[in-house]
Amino acid sequence: MTHSRPTIRELLASASLAPRRDLGQNFVADPNTVRRIAELAHVGAGDRVVEIGAGLGSLTLALADTGADITAIEVDRGVVPILRDVVIDRPNVHVLEADAMRLDWEQLLAGHDHWVLVANLPYNVATPLICDLLDEVPAISRMLVMVQREAAERFAAAPRTSAYGAVSVKTAYWGTAKVVGHVPASVFVPRPNVESALVAITRHDPPATDPDTLFMLVRAGFGQRRKMLRRSLSAIVAPDTYDVAGISPTSRPEELDVEAWCRLADAHLETLLETPLEAPADGGSP
Repeated sequence: MTHSRPTIRELLASASLAPRRDLGQNFVADPNTVRRIAELAHVGAGDRVVEIGAGLGSLTLALADTGADITAIEVDRGVVPILRDVVIDRPNVHVLEADAMRLDWEQLLAGHDHWVLVANLPYNVATPLICDLLDEVPAISRMLVMVQREAAERFAAAPRTSAYGAVSVKTAYWGTAKVVGHVPASVFVPRPNVESALVAITRHDPPATDPDTLFMLVRAGFGQRRKMLRRSLSAIVAPDTYDVAGISPTSRPEELDVEAWCRLADAHLETLLETPLEAPADGGSP
């Protein structure tokens, strides 16, 4: 049993609530949509699922029906009591009132190495939250998130496409992303002014490249994406680094896949290590 449009309105009215624009609340009001998301999540009994932005429980109920153990996170203290009532007869659902951007994820997910994240994410936090989870929460081994269509395309974009950017490189470093479905605005209450899409991200072992160095270069390069790398990275990367990496300095950032970016980061570190320290002018100890 999942929520229909009238049910969403009744639940909100019962607590004298309205969707909050500051939290980007758009509640899914179509049973077929949430059942489809639960199917695409590929979870079942024995799996651990963390749901961010559980709201009134539309998706939570569909996930609970799979038999997986669900930790449903919701930040809106007005909505949380309704959510708890909705899942009161679902022993496999635990509701947590918390802000996903401020959570101690290591503590929350302790005891289990593999979690699946499933979420209908507010558009204003989707990209930074997913990037933070990729960087800092290896226990989340898979994600299925509903985000703004343009954001989904950036996560999954290939080099030499208009959507390809720093987020695409970060995602490819940590995992494999694919847009697996589109969700019409008509299934939400209230109806958003943007289209939504589902993106699946599966974590893999990252390359051996130092991620701090890699993402520093990626941010700098895409910060001036219309420029050639020799110009956008001129303050960071020595000219001979490109030869070491096997990359043309006239390339633009969107032309490099994650492997090429990793070669550039490795070559940059190698160049730094090989650069001799200059002796002090007075001949004393450095």
